[in-house]
Amino acid sequence: MSAGDVTDPHDAALAAAVFPSDWENPAPAPRYDLVVLGAGTGGLVSAAVAAALGARVALIERERMGGDCLNVGCVPSKALIRSGRMAADARAASALGLGPAPGARPDFAAAMERMRAIRAAIAPHDSAQRFRDELGIDVFLGAGRLVAPDAAEVDGRRLRFRRAILATGARAGAPPIPGLAEAGFLTTGTGVSLREAPARLAVIGGGPIGCELAQAFARLGVAVTLLEAAPRLLVRDDPEAAERVAEALARDGVRVVLSAKIEGVARDGAARHVRWSGPGGAGAADEDFDALLVAAGRLPNVEEAGLEAAGVAFDPRRGVTVDDFLRTTNRRIYAVGDCAMEAKFTHAADAAAKLAVQNALFFGRKRVSKLVIPWCTYTDPEVAHVGLTPQDAEQQGIALATYTVPMSANDRARTEGETEGFARVHTRKGSDKIAGATLVGHGAGDQTPPATTAMTAGLGLGALAGTIFPYPTRSEAVKAAANAYMRTRLTPAAKKILGWVLRLPR
Repeated sequence: MSAGDVTDPHDAALAAAVFPSDWENPAPAPRYDLVVLGAGTGGLVSAAVAAALGARVALIERERMGGDCLNVGCVPSKALIRSGRMAADARAASALGLGPAPGARPDFAAAMERMRAIRAAIAPHDSAQRFRDELGIDVFLGAGRLVAPDAAEVDGRRLRFRRAILATGARAGAPPIPGLAEAGFLTTGTGVSLREAPARLAVIGGGPIGCELAQAFARLGVAVTLLEAAPRLLVRDDPEAAERVAEALARDGVRVVLSAKIEGVARDGAARHVRWSGPGGAGAADEDFDALLVAAGRLPNVEEAGLEAAGVAFDPRRGVTVDDFLRTTNRRIYAVGDCAMEAKFTHAADAAAKLAVQNALFFGRKRVSKLVIPWCTYTDPEVAHVGLTPQDAEQQGIALATYTVPMSANDRARTEGETEGFARVHTRKGSDKIAGATLVGHGAGDQTPPATTAMTAGLGLGALAGTIFPYPTRSEAVKAAANAYMRTRLTPAAKKILGWVLRLPR
């Protein structure tokens, strides 16, 4: 992970919080209740929860406290997305009765500086000093690794433990494209370190991060081409939701090329020359770009953790092998987050860390398969989802009933001029039990809690239909889907009975 520009005051403040140059590692305790390897979200939460419950905890981080989320992921990308949205809103201001602001145009450098300032302001919460002084955790900065089934080592010091949690995270991967490494490329992590806007940017990968950054950079004035090998974007999501995102990207000036097979990349002076073709080799194209950004998957950080010495099984691509209790093949050691879990989200790592601490230290039997984990792609419109998709249900032989409400029918969306998208809720056929939900629109991620909470608590659409939502809010779209379910219960026979009751003398 890049140390950033230490002459930049924001980067200097960030580094002072998350990897201070003058940090002195403590003398190890004779034995720790818990040693945590990795101080990203999963590691920070594991250490903080265990320490709050009275455990003696050591936390080891080889790069920067806060992990990808703070330094190169969630925080910086969402700051850039906000700047891009402001630029798009300014261009569309006439629709709300506002004239164009004189000289208003995207300032890429200013947006990047704002991102660095926000990141630095958030960093103290994840800082080494806070975890040491406020939470009472022994923080070790340096390259730590397991050296025995019950011991880790960092900075030449051995840390013995009763239990350990691996939270070493993941890193951006790169597809095996001829010439890519030699030409040089940005990743989803290093892309946020740009100071100046590239005139022409190719984004390789049409998953959530690729779509988010492609749109944000395009809105900030970059000519973006997004190359995706699959026939559509966001292959894990609802096909209609993915199509809405593709349309939005196109409106923002992103050229989306689907079913693109990249044949090779070559450096031509300062430019990167990219060759690609369509299905079956058709539609071949050659084009120069000023920068390439690869957003084509992530690889778990497992190679340098000393897993073999501790008897922990792993796969270089799938990560650490864990059971449903997040326990590894070494019964003393658990693993959470991107190094071990299929759901590679910050909030998933947070939830898993709490589960793992309970299982590791307090004889818990909490199962990760019982967690209801939503996810969101922060494009505009956002795409949020929880539970089963129709594809999942079909594979599992589960029959669904689906209730869809367009955001154009939501009063809050209409008053704000943001009617793109829909709320779609799936139930198990013949039941109000929620199997999954997809929300598309402005702030869709903030609208998932009703469905997620209902699924977690075992409540159905009937309970949501009976819940009072404030008016006008976008989350009413979810309640409208619940009301649509309730109307299906009003069969002709039920209507006849109700009519008879209404005619009874009072």
